[in-house]
Amino acid sequence: MLQEESDLSLVIAQIVQKLKGSNLYAQLERQAWGSWEKRILKSLNSMCTELSIPLARKRPAGAQKELLNKWNEMGTDEPDLSLFRPVYAPKDFLEVLINLRNPNYENGDSLSFRTHLGLIQVPLKVKDIPELKEFFVELGLTTGQLGIDDSTQVPPELFENEHVRIGQKVLAEQDSAAAQQYIRQGSPTALRAELWALILNISSQPEDILYYEQLKTNVIQHDLLVDSLIYKDVKLTASNDDYYFVFEDYLYQVLLCFSRDTSVLGHFAYNSASPPKSYIRGKLGIEEYAVFYPPNGVIPFHGFSMYVAPLCFLYHEPSKLYQMFREMYVRFFFRLHSISSHPSGIVSLCLLFETLLQTYLPQLFYHLREIGAQPLRISFKWMVRAFSGYLATDQLLLLWDRILGYNSLEILAVLAAAVFAFRAVNLMEVTSLAAAEAVLADLSTLKVMPLLQIFLFATVT
Repeated sequence: MLQEESDLSLVIAQIVQKLKGSNLYAQLERQAWGSWEKRILKSLNSMCTELSIPLARKRPAGAQKELLNKWNEMGTDEPDLSLFRPVYAPKDFLEVLINLRNPNYENGDSLSFRTHLGLIQVPLKVKDIPELKEFFVELGLTTGQLGIDDSTQVPPELFENEHVRIGQKVLAEQDSAAAQQYIRQGSPTALRAELWALILNISSQPEDILYYEQLKTNVIQHDLLVDSLIYKDVKLTASNDDYYFVFEDYLYQVLLCFSRDTSVLGHFAYNSASPPKSYIRGKLGIEEYAVFYPPNGVIPFHGFSMYVAPLCFLYHEPSKLYQMFREMYVRFFFRLHSISSHPSGIVSLCLLFETLLQTYLPQLFYHLREIGAQPLRISFKWMVRAFSGYLATDQLLLLWDRILGYNSLEILAVLAAAVFAFRAVNLMEVTSLAAAEAVLADLSTLKVMPLLQIFLFATVT
């Protein structure tokens, strides 16, 4: 009886400790996000002051008419954006994550975590390779994969033809859960747009098209400071990309409408962050005059437009493209630039990446650390952008198939570690961060599925 009681009290103590830790971490999340948010808003407000531009203003009638007329060719517009700068870049956000500390850890808890020599110092639970193998079991060596078994050397009757037939059946039955399971082995190019829409429950109803048109009207009528940030980002990223420059007009349309979409605010309900607020002119600090800014609560950062660009290959009707992007954002992408303890959150992904490297490629990890080239400083930008703009588009879409199939972003950290493993021999030769970055500068020739399979299932653990 005494033994049982002591066991029970031990279990209770562990639960209390866990709860205490999670509350502290939730507090930490909120504090860290709060101070980061203040920095972003300060940057935005100082830009307003420097340029003497308000955060929002109504467009004059002439400007409204002009924008409406060139709505489908905004890419031809060349506004002077030289004075505008991105509010922040991924590397700025990484510094915030590096400085995160868990109060419990500081007080001596999580001793096993003390051996973690990476940049992330928050002891979250992340999967090891056996757990990842179990989670991503359909990616195993014995399962057919698009991205491997559809190569020209493999006769299509061995896998591809049957996989396409099953995909058509899944679409005919309009079964969202079956589509999600099916897409874990990759989606045939011809079926991808419909399969993704089915998984995300997107169907172009008349009310959806009307909603998009209302957002468009709002863009036509009101000029926001973030519009210039969106223009600048598209010009700096997608417009210079060999794959995506042709979609420049689509990107402006989608992102300008997105900034006005207050339904996006809903994702803050399951996010430790809160949407940024600004104040009506002359009412600074008076809470009843506070408004969410921008209206969707999302301030775009350098590279944000690359979340939309790959979807332009799949959807050519603006309201459908818009719906798909918004759903991908509120399900997945917001986690890549907000602080949380969620397994698909960027903090967990960074820790998973560092833990995989330190555990399974220790020599490489220690070598890079010793020469001042912490691996996360190189891979962070890949993960924040879900590899968009780094991989060839066909490979990126195969990767995003698996994000949707597993409803998880953890595969981004696994792929980042797999890239380091693939280039390990060259990386062991480098003696500086710049040289390491040069080795990993071009990922456009990489094949995603072989890399993931080899790292997860062919590596001796």
